[in-house]
Amino acid sequence: MALDKNQMAKRIARELKDGWYVNLGIGIPTLVANHIPQGIQVTLQSENGILGMGEFPYDDEVDADLINAGKQTVTLLPGAAIFDSATSFAMIRAQKVQLTVLGAMEVADNGDIASWKIPGKMVKGMGGAMDLVASAQNIIVCMMHTNKAGESKLLKRCSLPLTGVGCVKRVLTDLGLFEVGPEGFILKECAPGVSMEEIRAKTEGRLVVPQGVKEMVV
Repeated sequence: MALDKNQMAKRIARELKDGWYVNLGIGIPTLVANHIPQGIQVTLQSENGILGMGEFPYDDEVDADLINAGKQTVTLLPGAAIFDSATSFAMIRAQKVQLTVLGAMEVADNGDIASWKIPGKMVKGMGGAMDLVASAQNIIVCMMHTNKAGESKLLKRCSLPLTGVGCVKRVLTDLGLFEVGPEGFILKECAPGVSMEEIRAKTEGRLVVPQGVKEMVV
């Protein structure tokens, strides 16, 4: 069975390292905040001006003025700081963030990412994604493997306007975990119960399936 959104977030959370500063993008990546492994300390940064975000609030903890970049209500951990977005982006551009987890519409097998615009649809702008993909030391994309029409989102070449070029290191989809290498998408783990045939059929970009690919633990 393909992973659900919380299983995807839980698997991403296992990539976090003690002491890291991490930015979580809009969508599935925000759920990672609820799955930080015990025994490590990770500081979550939001480009709208928060350092030290916690889990999503319960109903009796909601503060409508306390939101992340996706306008979702959040909590703060002890010692958290709030500041203006200019300071937040200075942190990002100075490469103070060790990991960025982003959603995307498309990823190409050379690491290009398209995540901000569908031609013909109104958008407010690229937002913080451009700075994040240009400055982050490590970028993981977390997204569904196919779009609503069942078409692959792991492509030979992005068809939508690019957010960044050659910047994505890893991609986690509901079907598996992939590294981006010189030969394309390298399958590292497959979701429980998902066949190699399904992954091949739903991946348009170059795909490398090494011997002995393990099933993901979720």
